[in-house]
Amino acid sequence: MFSWVTGIEGWITLGTLAALEIVLGIDNIIFISILVGRLPATKRNIARNTGLLLAMLMRLALLFSIVWVIGLTEPWFSVLGIDISGRDIILIGGGLFLMAKATHEIHNSLEGVQETALKHGKASMATFYLILLSWM
Repeated sequence: MFSWVTGIEGWITLGTLAALEIVLGIDNIIFISILVGRLPATKRNIARNTGLLLAMLMRLALLFSIVWVIGLTEPWFSVLGIDISGRDIILIGGGLFLMAKATHEIHNSLEGVQETALKHGKASMATFYLILLSWM
């Protein structure tokens, strides 16, 4: 079980996983900070802390489930002669979600959705729960 300690491959894998977790943690902080900026000033601290706590708990749950995901290598179906497994579906779905979410956020920041909403008399501030749910 702990044979990886004596091999260089195990340490490289551990270092790679640690680097990925650091990068993704910083990404969470930036993303939550952007979303929290849409809230009224009185709710920003509690939303930031709640968001970071939920992000940490979700990250831990995903790390513990990675063994299950890695085992999904049996092909579910084929498309154009390429076998598609459960792991492939999860990776493709996650990538598409990240691209859609990033595109949506970039569009909102470039188009000034909040400024347009203010001009037309629509709600200008997001709600606490919508902000917490939007990054999940």
